[in-house]
Amino acid sequence: MIRPVLALISAFALVSCGDNAQIAPAAEETEIPEELQGGAVGAPADGVEQIGTPMAERVATIGVLNKRNNVSQDLEMKPGEARRLGDVIIRLSACERTPPWEMPRQTGAFVQVLVENKEEEDSWLRIFSGWLFKESPSLNVVEHPIYDVWVKDCAMSFPGGNAPAPSASEPTSEPEANEA
Repeated sequence: MIRPVLALISAFALVSCGDNAQIAPAAEETEIPEELQGGAVGAPADGVEQIGTPMAERVATIGVLNKRNNVSQDLEMKPGEARRLGDVIIRLSACERTPPWEMPRQTGAFVQVLVENKEEEDSWLRIFSGWLFKESPSLNVVEHPIYDVWVKDCAMSFPGGNAPAPSASEPTSEPEANEA
């Protein structure tokens, strides 16, 4: 009973999209405002302090496991750096961590993984390119029969220090500094 009604509604919807449907107007080319021509939208202006460590000074710790010989290795890399371990290359483009005052805590890195192509000499195959997250390793997975790659940490600092704020469920053992 329900299927014939759904079919009727679908047919009615298709008929209403016929020749009587209005055509969207073509996009018009316009000028870019002067204040937006210089750089990307949202890029920090000159003289404005960035929140957190600049990208070039961050250090990511990437774990690499060779499943053939069960050798695991930690690579400490800065964004823009690439490391070769045998027939695999790990490139780090960026690493991020949420500030200590934000919840939920997330640590991630944009990684590219290249494996040597055995069929062609001096040829590499990109098997992964994307964000890897420490707290959600199954969200984006490097799928390869020999290598596992994951994010362990992204070392960076924020204004106000790196100490995490105590959660509401954790009692504080130190007296408040504001007490007089």
